[in-house]
Amino acid sequence: MIITDDHMHLYNHLKFKALEQFKSAGGTHVFLVNLLSKHYGLKPTKPEDYLEMFKKHISMVEKANKIVRAFAVIGVHPAEITLLGGRMKVQKAAEIMKSAFDLAGKLIEEGKAVALKSGRPHYKVSKEIWDLSNEVMKHAFEVAKDVGCAVQLHTESYTYEGIKEIAEMADKVGLKRYKVVKHFSPPKIKEFEEIGIFPSVICLNDYALEAAKQGSRFMLETDYIDDKDRPGAVLGPKTVPRKVKELLKHGFDEDFIYKICVENVEKVYGVEIE
Repeated sequence: MIITDDHMHLYNHLKFKALEQFKSAGGTHVFLVNLLSKHYGLKPTKPEDYLEMFKKHISMVEKANKIVRAFAVIGVHPAEITLLGGRMKVQKAAEIMKSAFDLAGKLIEEGKAVALKSGRPHYKVSKEIWDLSNEVMKHAFEVAKDVGCAVQLHTESYTYEGIKEIAEMADKVGLKRYKVVKHFSPPKIKEFEEIGIFPSVICLNDYALEAAKQGSRFMLETDYIDDKDRPGAVLGPKTVPRKVKELLKHGFDEDFIYKICVENVEKVYGVEIE
């Protein structure tokens, strides 16, 4: 049985042992997402500095493929505008982030990664930073449209209005809504289906079961951060396999699991899982 974690990080704690744990619990496929530049010891001043980060991440994902089937998701975390903004004007920071997405798009065209990571701050910021962050996210959508990939989004907490606004931004550049993935989604499956954006449900508590009761149009994730200062955060690497097995115990069959772990993933990311 194929079990996919849609959003995980490897950093400075368990590292590849996290994937061994994922595999031992029944996990088979994972989307590994780069962290912020500071996690790679970088203080970017130009777009090419992010290219160094992308290449480090892709190299790590190549090694991860010796354990499970791993896919690279690359991009510029929305919090980078705050990091960069401490060293330069935020307008310049936004331009650097946009150019970094252009570089990421080229790597995806070369087949070295499968999706972009973007979004907007999940914490309170000034109107200027909020507006610039939306511009950066819209540019990421433009790159995704051009190269034919999906975009995983790190955003503020879910609201129907917020997700609808993001969907309309995707419309403006011609990016199909299902190619926009809301990372760390709550189990609001019917609402996401109505809007068109694809939810990657975080496996907190009974979220997976609540999602499954509403339909099969979702994916599952742990958002495992692999930070030695926060071991186990957000959720441990064994969580998605465990939650999938719980769904089976609740009467959801293997065809249902195939839908959320294979068919949905292939549709959104344009990759072959099997």
